[in-house]
Amino acid sequence: MLANRQRYQKSRGVCGSALVLPARLSLWLALTMGLVACAGAEKPVLVAGDGAAAAKEGAGASPDPRMGGAVQVASLQGYVPPRHATSSGDTIQVVPPPPARKFVIDAREAMQKKQWALLDQFVPAAKADPQLGVYAEYWSLRRRLQDPTLPVADEAIARFMQENAGTHLADRLKGDWIVAAVRAGDYALPARLGPPANMNAAESCSMIMAQHMSGQRVKALDAIDAFQPNTACWTMLDQLADSKVLARKDLEQLLRATLETNKAANAQRMAAIMFDGAGMVQYAAIMKNPRKWLEGRKPPRTNTEVELTTIALSRLAYGDKRDQNAAYIEQHWSKALPKDNLHWVWSQFGLVAALNVDLKAAEWYRRSGNTRLTDYNHAWQVRAELRQPRIDWDWVAKAIRRMSSRQAAEPVWVYWYARALAAQGNKAAATQYYQSIAGELNFYGQLAGEELGITPALPPAPMPVTRAELAEARANPGLQRAIALFDLGWRPEAVPEWNFALRGMSDRQLLAAAELARAEHIYDRVVNTSLQTKQEVDFSQRFIAPFEGRVTEKARQINLDPAWVYGLIRQESRFIIDARSRVGASGLMQLMPATARWVARKIGMKDFNPASVNDFDTNTVLGTNYLRMVLNDLNGSEVLATAGYNAGPGRPVQWRSKLAAPVEGAIFAETIPFTETRLYVKNVMSNATYYAMMFTGKPQSLKERLGTIAPAPRKKVDLP
Repeated sequence: MLANRQRYQKSRGVCGSALVLPARLSLWLALTMGLVACAGAEKPVLVAGDGAAAAKEGAGASPDPRMGGAVQVASLQGYVPPRHATSSGDTIQVVPPPPARKFVIDAREAMQKKQWALLDQFVPAAKADPQLGVYAEYWSLRRRLQDPTLPVADEAIARFMQENAGTHLADRLKGDWIVAAVRAGDYALPARLGPPANMNAAESCSMIMAQHMSGQRVKALDAIDAFQPNTACWTMLDQLADSKVLARKDLEQLLRATLETNKAANAQRMAAIMFDGAGMVQYAAIMKNPRKWLEGRKPPRTNTEVELTTIALSRLAYGDKRDQNAAYIEQHWSKALPKDNLHWVWSQFGLVAALNVDLKAAEWYRRSGNTRLTDYNHAWQVRAELRQPRIDWDWVAKAIRRMSSRQAAEPVWVYWYARALAAQGNKAAATQYYQSIAGELNFYGQLAGEELGITPALPPAPMPVTRAELAEARANPGLQRAIALFDLGWRPEAVPEWNFALRGMSDRQLLAAAELARAEHIYDRVVNTSLQTKQEVDFSQRFIAPFEGRVTEKARQINLDPAWVYGLIRQESRFIIDARSRVGASGLMQLMPATARWVARKIGMKDFNPASVNDFDTNTVLGTNYLRMVLNDLNGSEVLATAGYNAGPGRPVQWRSKLAAPVEGAIFAETIPFTETRLYVKNVMSNATYYAMMFTGKPQSLKERLGTIAPAPRKKVDLP
C-alpha cells in the first residue's frame, strides 16, 4: 500500500479525498487516469516565485506560496505523485508514478521485514522506476555489506557506484563499503575509494583505522574527535591503544569524559581499554560501591591505582550524601592524590550538583582550581556560577578561557564571556565580543545585539526567487527523488536525499530549493534549506508561517501570543503535520497520547479520537489549550511554560524552587539541566521574537520576552 506524507490542504473535496490503492496494477492505472481528471477539475496552480500575480480561479486568486498558502493537489490514498511545471512555470501537471513504483514499495517492505530473498527478487523489476528504482538494489547491496557472514559483492557495488555516481545512495554505499572492508581487514580499499562526502562516525573511525593499519601516521586528537560509541570506533580505539598511538593520558581523558555522561556501559567498555583484567575487577567493585572499595585502602602508588582511586572518589559525588562524602575525602584523601586528580574529583561534585540545580555546585567547582577539565564540565562550571545570587564573573571568565578554542568560540560562551568582561569593567573588550556575534540570527546573537543597543530588526528581504531559478530547482534529480520519497511518506530516505542534493548550492539555489519545498508543502525542508544561506536571508522561508492563519486563530481564541505558538511549533515539528517523536509524541504540537486524552476531557472535546491527534484542527486545539494551561500554572512566564511544555510542567517548578534570588530569563534558560530542554527553550524564545517582528512589523526585545524568573516554593502540579 502506498503511504503519503501529510500535507496541508485547504479543502477536502471529492477529488482531494484519500482513495484506497488497489493491489492489481490494471485497477491502479485506471484510478490514476481518474486522478488526472480530478486534477483538471481542481486546476491546481503553482504561483511563480518572482512575485507575479497568481493565476486566478473564479473570483479568488490562488494563495501565494511565499505567504504560506496551500496549493490544491489531487491524491490517491493520500499519495501525491511527482508534479512538473509547464514551460510557463505556472501550472502543475499531475504525473502518475511509473508502474515499477509498486515494486520499489514492495522491496522496501521486504527490506523492513528482513525478507532478503524476496527483496532480491524485486530488484530487477524495481529498476524500471526511473526515480526510485535504485533504492531496491541499494538495500540489497547494503545488506550484504552489513552482514559479515555474507561475501561482499565488490563488482556489483563498484558497478552501482559508477552507474549512480554523484548521488546520495552512491555516497552512502561507499561509506558502507569502507566500514565493511576495514572490518574484514582490507585496509587498502578506503584509500582507493576516498572518504564519502557525508561521513558518519563509523566511517570516520574506519578511515582512521585503515590509515593506521596501512602504516600512515594517525594523530591521537583526530581519533578522539572522531570517536563515537559504535563498533567501528571501539575497534579503532582498541587498536590505537594497543599500538600506543593513544597515550595513557588520552585514554584517561576519554574515560573521564565518558564517566561524566553517566553512561555505565560505555564507561565500562572504555575502562576495559585502559585497564587489564585485574584492574577491571577493581573497576567493577568501584562502580558497585565506591565507598566500600575505598575503606581501609592505603594511598595509591602505581598509575593504575591512582586512576582507580580517583574514579572511586569521583563516584562519591552521586547520591544524597555529597556533604558527608566530601568531608570524608578531605579527611582521608586530600593528600593522597596528585593535585590535578583531586581537582577533577571536586569538579565531579560540582557537575553532579549543577545537574541537580544545587546552588552548592559553584562551591564544589571552585575547589577544582585552574585544572583543565572537559568542555562539558567547563560549560557546567559556568552555568553553576550563573545561578548564584551574586555571580563571580571572574570565575565565569576563567572557566570559559579554559575551554577548548572550538567551544569557547560558540555564541553562547562568547556572549557570557563578554558579559563577564563588562562586569569586570572591560567595556571595550566586551563590545568587541558582542560585535563578533551580534549579526548571528540566533538566541545569543539577538541578546548580544541588545547589549550593544542595536534596535532589533529583520534582515532585508532578498530578491524573490525567479521562475528560472525555481525551474532549475524542480529539475534537480536529487530534489526530484526526495520529493517522490516524501510523497510516499518515507522521511528516513527523503531527508538525507534532499540534504545531499543541496551540497555546493549557492544562496540563490538554496532559496529556490526552499521555495520548491514550500510549493510542495514540505515545510521542514523550507526552514532547514533556507537556514543554509550565508548572505541572502529570506525570513519568509526561515520563519515560515503556514496554514493560512489558522494557528493564529487558535492561539487568539484562548489569549495566547501567536508568535510564541508559531515559535514553539517551528521547534517541535518544523510544521510536519504527522511528525512523530521517538517517545511517541504526535503532530504539529507534539502531543503525547495521554496528554491529548487529558486535555480533550478538560476542554470537553466530545468527538476526540486518539487516531485524530495528527489532524490539524484537533492537534492545534489540544496543543494550544495545553500550552495555555501550563502558562497559567507557571505565573504567565513563557520561559517556564516553554520548559514545562517540553520537559513536563513539574520540572521548571522544581528548578525555580532551587533559586536563591531572581535571575534573568536568559540565565534560567541556560542553566536548565536537560540538554534537549535547554536548547528547546532558547530556540522557541528566539523563534517567537522573530515571528513577533514579522507579524507586527515592529522591533521586539528578546530580553523583555525572557523577563526575570524569581524563586518560588515548590508546589504540586496537576498537569500531565
